Amino acid sequence: MRFKLIVVVCVLVALWLIPAPAIPQKPKPAAYGPPATIATLKDKSISESSGLAASRLTAGAYWTHNDSGDGPFIYAFDTRGASFGVFRVAGAQARDWEDMAAGPGSEGGKSYLYLGDIGDNNNARSEIVVYRVAEPPLTTATRKFTKSAPGTTQPAEAIRLRYPDGAHDAETLLVHPVSGHIYIITKVVIANPAVYEAAPPFTAGKPITMTRLGLVSVPSLFGGIITGGSISPDGRRVALCDYFQGYELTLPATANFNDIWKQSMVSFDLGKRKQGEAIAYRLDGKAILATSEGRNASVIQVTRR
Repeated sequence: MRFKLIVVVCVLVALWLIPAPAIPQKPKPAAYGPPATIATLKDKSISESSGLAASRLTAGAYWTHNDSGDGPFIYAFDTRGASFGVFRVAGAQARDWEDMAAGPGSEGGKSYLYLGDIGDNNNARSEIVVYRVAEPPLTTATRKFTKSAPGTTQPAEAIRLRYPDGAHDAETLLVHPVSGHIYIITKVVIANPAVYEAAPPFTAGKPITMTRLGLVSVPSLFGGIITGGSISPDGRRVALCDYFQGYELTLPATANFNDIWKQSMVSFDLGKRKQGEAIAYRLDGKAILATSEGRNASVIQVTRR
C-alpha cells in the first residue's frame, strides 16, 4: 500500500511539474507569395550581380553592378531582363562594390544612386567608401550603351566612412528614401550582425565616423551572413537577404525609423539562387526582387499578399 501511495504521489508531482501543452496557434500567413522567376539578365557583362535598386526615374527599370573584379560600371535592365544601358560612374573606383541603393541627395527633387564599396574580407580597411551619383535617365538610346561603349554618369561624390570600433566586412548598404541616412549592416558568421548609421549632410573628402546602433537578430542557423538589403519606398519596411532566403523588418507605429532594427524578422522564400547577394523593393513597394551571381542570372520576384 505504501509503495502504491508513493507511486501515486510521484505521478502527481510529475504531472504538476510538466508544463501543460501549448495551445496550437493559427500560423501567421506569409507576407509574400511564392517566388517567381520573371526574367533572366541578358547582358553577359553582368556576371556577379551584387547590388540591386529600382530606378526612381524609369518605371520598371532596375540597376545592378558586379562584385569585385569589375570596373566602376552600373547596369540598367528592364523586367524582361533586357539591357537598358551600361554607364561608367565618373570619378569612382571599384575596389569591392557589394551593394547599392537609390535615395535623395545633395540636390532636392533628384534621384541618386548610392554604390557601396564596403567589402572587406580581411577586416583590414581603415575606411570604406559610398559613391553617390545622380541617377542617369534611361531612354531608347541608352539601350545601345554597352560595357565596351558605355555612357558616362555625372561626377560621383565619394562619401568616406569609418566604423567607430574597427574594421568590418559588409555587403549590405541601405539608404532611407526620405532622410537620406546611410545604413550599413556587417556580415558575420554564426553571430548577429551590427548596424551602423551615417547621417547627412555628407562632406566630400571628409571622413565620417558612423554610429553603431546595435545588433540585428537574424532567425537563421547561419547567423548574420547578410548579403544585401533595401528599404521600402515608404520607409516602413526593410528587406534583407542571405544566401538562402529573405527577411523583412516592419516599423511599428512610431516616428523613429531606427526602432525598426529592434523588431523581429519575418523570413520569406526567395527561391533558388546560385549565390544570392542582391535584393530590392519594387518601386510601388508591393513586391521584392532579387538577383544572383553568375551570367544569365534569374530575376526573382515575390509579391506582397
